[in-house]
Amino acid sequence: MKRVLFSMVLLMAVGFAFAQQKNVKEARTIANDVKPDFKKAQQLIDAALVNAETKDDAAAWDVAGLIQKRINEEEMKNAFLNKPYDTLTMYNSVLKMYEYFLKCDELSEVPNEKGKIKNKYRKANAASMLAERGNLINGGIESFNKHDSEGALKFFGTYVESASYPMLNEKGSIAATDTLLPQVAYYALLAANNVEASDAVLKYAPIAIQDKENGGVAMQIWSEALKAKGDTVQWVQSLQDGILKFPENQYFFANLVDYYSSSNQPEKAMEFADNMLAKDPNNKLYLYVKAYLFHNMKEYDQAIDFYKKTIAADPEYAEAYSNLGLVLLMKAQDVSDAASTDINDSKYATDQANIKAMYEEALPYYVKARELRPDQKDLWAPGLYRIYYNLNMGPQFEEIEAIM
Repeated sequence: MKRVLFSMVLLMAVGFAFAQQKNVKEARTIANDVKPDFKKAQQLIDAALVNAETKDDAAAWDVAGLIQKRINEEEMKNAFLNKPYDTLTMYNSVLKMYEYFLKCDELSEVPNEKGKIKNKYRKANAASMLAERGNLINGGIESFNKHDSEGALKFFGTYVESASYPMLNEKGSIAATDTLLPQVAYYALLAANNVEASDAVLKYAPIAIQDKENGGVAMQIWSEALKAKGDTVQWVQSLQDGILKFPENQYFFANLVDYYSSSNQPEKAMEFADNMLAKDPNNKLYLYVKAYLFHNMKEYDQAIDFYKKTIAADPEYAEAYSNLGLVLLMKAQDVSDAASTDINDSKYATDQANIKAMYEEALPYYVKARELRPDQKDLWAPGLYRIYYNLNMGPQFEEIEAIM
């Protein structure tokens, strides 16, 4: 009796397996119809993709990808004929096609019982994927425009990751020739940052920083992700790398200095600055960093010296002019705080003369900063306000007061 029951179980298992394989074949036939019933084809293949007998069958995943390919073709045909079509359906079909064909390729690369690999799907599927790869960008843009950062991340992320798919690189490296890759990686990075997907940020950042227009922003987002993750060592390294790669972005050295200062390691910051200057003694950024460090340490004379060296290296370095003026005002404030308040004291006149001299010395630096960056008022307006007030320059003070 038990033997009979066991035989029945085996027959049922074979029947279920046969049914699922039949579903796969039927789904393929429907997809290739002139007027395909995609809903029915999708139902058939969805059942096969989760069934134990067919979920690891490359043929099932190949058909799943084929259905998505055909959905895309039908939507494209409607667009060409000026008939109603759904762009989101069109783009999502490309995304799903990538998912299914990639799984098909992975399963097809598993060696058979003889240790051989017979991947009969790769060539045709790779051609279909490459033909539609650009639509992954379009799908990402559409998702972004609809404020769907999670959807945008899937599209842009798939585009970036597909550059390293073995099945798409048999005829040459995509990464070596795809000039859009860094830019799309930047978009993927933005989308990941919007949904706080830190792992995705860390994944796409190394490519995104190669984007010529947005590399500095990408590096900044990367740094912030490392900081949020609590990886202090890598965060500090990213700040140091950011200074070297994107010298115009003030974020990196400002945060590096702040970190060393808050952790009571000013010598570490100075060591970094000295190492950079040893490699390139006339580099304006390295000179500016050195000046900024002395500035923060309230070693004003050294700061003044290096700000002047910075200006000598780049006469249009507006931040150096502004900070040089600020250091002179800070020196003037220190003298003022310690100055005699007794007008009968012989030291009083000397102190006031010194304070006035420092304000007068600071004035042309702020004026130059204003000339170089008229729209960046934070660089010069507060300083000129103090100077004009303390030097009793009435008309100039009224003009800057109106701006303030």
